[in-house]
Amino acid sequence: TAEALGALAESAPARARVIPLKVAGAFHTEHMRPAVDDLAAHVAGLSPSDPRLPLLSNRDGEAVESGTDVLARIVDQVTRPVRWDLCMATMATRQVTGVLELLPGGTLTGLAKRGLKGTAQLAVKTPEDLDAARAFLAEHSA
Repeated sequence: TAEALGALAESAPARARVIPLKVAGAFHTEHMRPAVDDLAAHVAGLSPSDPRLPLLSNRDGEAVESGTDVLARIVDQVTRPVRWDLCMATMATRQVTGVLELLPGGTLTGLAKRGLKGTAQLAVKTPEDLDAARAFLAEHSA
């Protein structure tokens, strides 16, 4: 809540700052709890295939190789914070050479540029970026 953030800003931990962000909604917070049941109901009948490549979960940075697990984590992630820091740690451990972001904002590739120095990044923001994404994948897929 705004009150809780105000209290945190007034008594922030040492060497920490509270920076207000402009966001479109209360995504990845408990305020999204009503959406979890709806989303779970929509995916209940799905039988997802396993991904061809491991996907990193922004819940805990772990590599996920089961389609069923991916789907469960997506539903669960609606109310959990994004742990991109843990994803970057896993990428560093796995010695990835490129980060391809499919979100329109490019926020994660910006963070990767600072946190994974020397790693190539590409953000797919429009359909016109798809050819570049294919080339990027060809270059960075093992």
